[in-house]
Amino acid sequence: MKSCLAVLLILIGGSAVAQQHQHSHSPYSGSQTRDIKALSEQQLADLRAGRGMGLALTAELNGYPGPLHVLELADQLQLTAEQKERIQRLYEAMKKEAVAVGERLVADERALDQHFAQGKITSATLISLTARIGETQGKLRAVHLKYHLTTGEILTRDQKQRYSELRGYR
Repeated sequence: MKSCLAVLLILIGGSAVAQQHQHSHSPYSGSQTRDIKALSEQQLADLRAGRGMGLALTAELNGYPGPLHVLELADQLQLTAEQKERIQRLYEAMKKEAVAVGERLVADERALDQHFAQGKITSATLISLTARIGETQGKLRAVHLKYHLTTGEILTRDQKQRYSELRGYR
């Protein structure tokens, strides 16, 4: 009787596992309906708005604050009027530059997606488009890192230390 029960439990368990595998979906399920398959709506919005998307983490976490976060913490950092004005100009320049490069990245990703969608992709096109996407991604990252570097030059050592504390890095 116990052995019959054990066999029954094994069969039921195996059936449940098989059903689970039949109904499991790829984490990409639903992405096939995106306008540009490789970019989520959030990524598109971030690129078009010039947001950092973690591209400058190496600067941020090594003591080079970004202009937007410095402006958000201006009072706690006790920025002078001149510092605040300079950092505001940096932020506006960064955003303008990042939006332009982000739009270029969106266009490059769209071109790659369209070549695949139309069945017109070739090895040469693949290499060319992915190289262009990689270069554009690098330019976008450099934009964000450059402005972290410049922002860090405007702040005093004490302000940078306070920034790290306020952001939870120390």
